[in-house]
Amino acid sequence: MSNSTKYVFVTGGVTSSLGKGIIAASLAKLLQARGYSTTIQKLDPYINIDPGTLNPYEHGECYVTDDGAETDLDLGHYERFLNVPTSQANNITTGRIYQSVIEKERRGDYLGKTVQVIPHITDEIKERIQLVAKNGKYDIVITEIGGTVGDIESLPYVEAVRQMMWEFENDCIVVHLTLIPYLSAAGELKTKPTQHSVKQLLELGVQPDVLCCRTEHELDFGLRQKIAKFCNVSVNAVIEARDASSIYDVPLLMHAEELDNVVLDKLGLSKKAKPNLDNWKSFLERLKNPKNDVTIGLVGKYVELKDSYKSISEAFIHAGVSNETKVNVKWIHSEELTPSNIGTELAGLDGILVAPGFGSRGIEGKIEAVRHARENNIPFLGICLGMQCAVIEFARNVLNLGDAHSTEMSEKTNAPVISMMEEQKKISNMGGTMRLGAYQCELKPKSNASLAYNTNKISERHRHRYEFNNDYLAAYETAGMMATGKNPNTGLVEIVEVPTHPWFVGVQFHPEYKSTVAQPHPIFVAFVKAALTNKK
Repeated sequence: MSNSTKYVFVTGGVTSSLGKGIIAASLAKLLQARGYSTTIQKLDPYINIDPGTLNPYEHGECYVTDDGAETDLDLGHYERFLNVPTSQANNITTGRIYQSVIEKERRGDYLGKTVQVIPHITDEIKERIQLVAKNGKYDIVITEIGGTVGDIESLPYVEAVRQMMWEFENDCIVVHLTLIPYLSAAGELKTKPTQHSVKQLLELGVQPDVLCCRTEHELDFGLRQKIAKFCNVSVNAVIEARDASSIYDVPLLMHAEELDNVVLDKLGLSKKAKPNLDNWKSFLERLKNPKNDVTIGLVGKYVELKDSYKSISEAFIHAGVSNETKVNVKWIHSEELTPSNIGTELAGLDGILVAPGFGSRGIEGKIEAVRHARENNIPFLGICLGMQCAVIEFARNVLNLGDAHSTEMSEKTNAPVISMMEEQKKISNMGGTMRLGAYQCELKPKSNASLAYNTNKISERHRHRYEFNNDYLAAYETAGMMATGKNPNTGLVEIVEVPTHPWFVGVQFHPEYKSTVAQPHPIFVAFVKAALTNKK
């Protein structure tokens, strides 16, 4: 069967969290830099329909695309590396696969046949893998399979890969990421876990074409030969994936290991065009040689797990590079902040960001952090719930509405300055029902927001159920908090600012989702700049 699109499958062995997403994104970056249009998708083996209902402690942050898909955080890496938006089709879960198959069975699409894992589930998986190519006319689709080979839940995915390797025999390859641990007692690297992992893949009928070996030490030629012999791959296809100081080093390290050359060879594609990585190298150069530094406090309730705020910390890296400044993020647990310790806990910060989230845990600490930033003229950025905390704090301490709150936390409040959106009130299901995806926003000229964006019309991604209550808007604006961004169709307040403050901005949307290496997000760039000015 001939096929114009080529497929690269990225699998993992030995242990999870080896960095399949970063390897996939790095390979995609190299292929893109050689002129091949490339996209990446993630297949997640869990049975949730999407990560939207998952606690961040379970799975890190939930990333949102323009078309409103709640997806795995790896899609954030894909967008940050490639600067190309992803969509609903780029993240598939087992839950979604089974849901689709069961719906077809209920409709009678299978004409009374017994519905089974093979062929029905595997056909559905193969269809979803090829769907991205149909939509985007890509030369290369890279598909990352979550979890590790041998997990019960990933077996149907590996089987679908095995079938595609047969159906499109010259158009599919498998890159297997595995671990070469260093045993300090023996003083040597051990290849056995990698051998076992490949053996497991072979038992499932899949021969990897390329091995990426995560290692803390150099893989010498002897070790590479040994791995190649045991795993049926050529020596040049044993790639060393050394631990890097930054994820943004990985594309260059993979290029030095010739991963892109090996992959193009195996796919029968031309290697004529040398990859153009000048912009990437210049980004790294500035990342590693900052002229200044600032310390910004990130106030949130999931700070023990940094992945809960992955896009925010990456957006700080991009905005830092843009300002030639190293951004040191101080992680501050909002549950631990009280009116009595706030001065000590937030001492010495050049800026304060109050993070998004749901629920009442840690909310009072977030509100205290806003107050501290507002009263002490410290540059402030509130995102989603962080913006809502700024609205609540202002109501309590400036408008003197003592029990002002969001109806999310307090249904009985006498001053519901944040309330549930009208269209949300009739919804009882949790999954995929929030206000999700990209919406328009019009900015007030000369506001901090319009100066940052350098335009008065923007589109940003959302993920929320509650909104600013416009019944209170006049009172806010009279007292000095302005709505500087609104949705043109609904009048929903998207951005609030305090013009008398050096830089105080709350946004209802998630700017961090759109920050990339090539296009650092304007709001983060302006916030870091304000923090730098404040420090000086």
